[in-house]
Order: sequence, then C-alpha cells, then structure tokens
Amino acid sequence: MSFLLNCPNCGERGVNEFRFGGEVVSRPTPGAAEGEWSHYFYFRPNAAGVQQEWWNHRYGCRRWFYALRDTTSNTVQTTFWPGQQPPAAET
Repeated sequence: MSFLLNCPNCGERGVNEFRFGGEVVSRPTPGAAEGEWSHYFYFRPNAAGVQQEWWNHRYGCRRWFYALRDTTSNTVQTTFWPGQQPPAAET
C-alpha cells in the first residue's frame, strides 16, 4: 500500500522513503520490572482509529518525527516534531 507522508523538514514524499517506528507509547523507567518491559515491547493497543506514530525519513533528512494517522483509512492527518504539540489536523 502506498500513500504520501509529509516530512516536517523535506515536505511531502511517498511513504516508501520512510521507516515506520511504531506507536508512540510511554517508556518504562530504567529500573522497571521485567514484566513492564515485556509489556512495553510486545503489547501495543493497535486500536482502530487515529494514533500517534514514530516515522523516520530514511531516504531524506534521516530525522524522526511524529505522525497522526487514522489506521482505518490509512490517512495521515498531520506530522510534527517530537516535543511540539500537534498542529490542527489538515482536512
């Protein structure tokens, strides 16, 4: 499946230029129990609808950024840098 993804640095490109990094979830503290780390690595909500994801522009600027993507339609609503608030979703 192919779709367009807007790199905040390079602009809109085909998704084949990017690497999917997974859903954004809170990481356990360094001293957390083994069970917490197992849950972090292997159990994801994978809920239908909009989720925040990590993406890397591997064939461009090589930077990591966030995307809000609807998993039911594969539509990317917006992209933004870590540490920033998501801009208003583009319609």
